[in-house]
Amino acid sequence: MKEKIAVVTDSTSDLTKEDLEKYGIKSIPLKVIYSDAQYHDRVDINPAEVYESFEREIPTTSMPSPQEIMDVYNELKDEGYTHIISIHISSGLSATYSNCMMVADQIEGIEVEVVDSKMLSKGLGRLVMYTNSLVEKGELSFAEIIEKTEAKKDKIEVFFVVETLKYLKKGGRIGKVSGTIAEFLNIKPIIAIDEEGEYFTFDKVRGRSRSLKKMYSIIKDKIEEGKEYVVDVMNAAAEEEAKGLLDKFKDLKQVKETYFSEISPVMVVHTGPGLIGVVLTEMD
Repeated sequence: MKEKIAVVTDSTSDLTKEDLEKYGIKSIPLKVIYSDAQYHDRVDINPAEVYESFEREIPTTSMPSPQEIMDVYNELKDEGYTHIISIHISSGLSATYSNCMMVADQIEGIEVEVVDSKMLSKGLGRLVMYTNSLVEKGELSFAEIIEKTEAKKDKIEVFFVVETLKYLKKGGRIGKVSGTIAEFLNIKPIIAIDEEGEYFTFDKVRGRSRSLKKMYSIIKDKIEEGKEYVVDVMNAAAEEEAKGLLDKFKDLKQVKETYFSEISPVMVVHTGPGLIGVVLTEMD
């Protein structure tokens, strides 16, 4: 029987609604939770609404429930899909992956492979788009696409800086990033994601503008001769600075594509305003 493969992700991928619709990718929303209400990420709440709420209340977040995941998988099964590749935010940052694994073990009548991206934001988004492109070509089997997806992780890197570490601390997402004393000295960590999918301090410099210059030089140093790259610049209420950084990447001859976007409401909760992130993806 011919394999009919669907690609699923979650709302932290920072893929736009237009991208999801254009490529037929299903996205399961995480949730932003307030004391009196909860919202589905990128569905019925946007980043601006989260920023505006911070003075009143810093919300919490939650992964999709097993039932919500099961509903998406069953919907795809009803549409005639035989296989699902479900690619999600790092298991070191969210329980979304483990919930998807649990559902994948229980569902019958369709084969589901859950992939831990060990990333988030457009890093996750780039991995999802890559996998979807392999599915669309129709040349590889389900198992071969999963193998290539796993290998692609090594060609995508995520770096970011935040205005303050307080939101990462409050949300319990600080990982291996050291703060406190450094914050008093205005030392800004350049944060990356390690092999376990957790945040760690890749480098640190004093001051905001230096941190952005450092992030640029890190990316520039990682770009190798003879290879081509895509650079995504993401932001949280830091549009002007982020666009300035993007313009510098556009001048690098090996950067063939650049994209600019805002992170999802769920991630805004954990980073606060002022985040600027860069995703470097080596093109195949």
